[in-house]
Amino acid sequence: MAGQGLSTDEVQGIRDALAAGRKPKVVFTAAAGQMAGQVGQVVELTDPAVSDEFVVVRFGRDELPFSPADVAVAPRGAGRKVVEPKPEVVPEAPVVPEFVLDTPPVPAPRREEPKVEQQAESRPARRAVKAAKPKSPAGLTVTLAYAEGEWTVAAQQGAKALAKPYVVKPAEALRMVALVDVPGVQEAVEQILGAERAEAEQQAEKLRAELAEIEARLAELREAR
Repeated sequence: MAGQGLSTDEVQGIRDALAAGRKPKVVFTAAAGQMAGQVGQVVELTDPAVSDEFVVVRFGRDELPFSPADVAVAPRGAGRKVVEPKPEVVPEAPVVPEFVLDTPPVPAPRREEPKVEQQAESRPARRAVKAAKPKSPAGLTVTLAYAEGEWTVAAQQGAKALAKPYVVKPAEALRMVALVDVPGVQEAVEQILGAERAEAEQQAEKLRAELAEIEARLAELREAR
């Protein structure tokens, strides 16, 4: 019977064998159900971070994913066909004609029609095949961030960056946050926007005062002509 599944070192050994162009043989364990004891070949190791069933095994004409607990390293000689010895043919003895004198002819036996027996067609038992689980797509993350007086939006799927952080207007950031019905989030954004608005008004007042001083200075210079 098969072992308890593949260890971490055995998985690495299979990965090295695949890289060298070989297809290691494995035997299905009791965790594989009705396929336990059968032998297959590993043809690929997919990403274990995406699915626990990352050991792709060729069994007959099918290539299906399994977890390391479903298979174990096959012992040497597993899966080979045993050659049965051919029966010895004994030559038949030659038939010697019988010498008969005045023997009455023997009537030929009556030929009976062969009986036709209806045999039920035997169908091969269907082996239970483990259904392959479709790979789910990588997760998508959209990030709205605020730093140093600017709002930015970025998007990433798995390890791939779909959109690098780009600047958006405060009004657009407020509309995005309004879609998230989480208490406290919209209030925090409004507080940030209020602080920015107050700071902008202070800067505007300061610039107006500086402009008024410059205009007064300019008026004095014009009167001095």
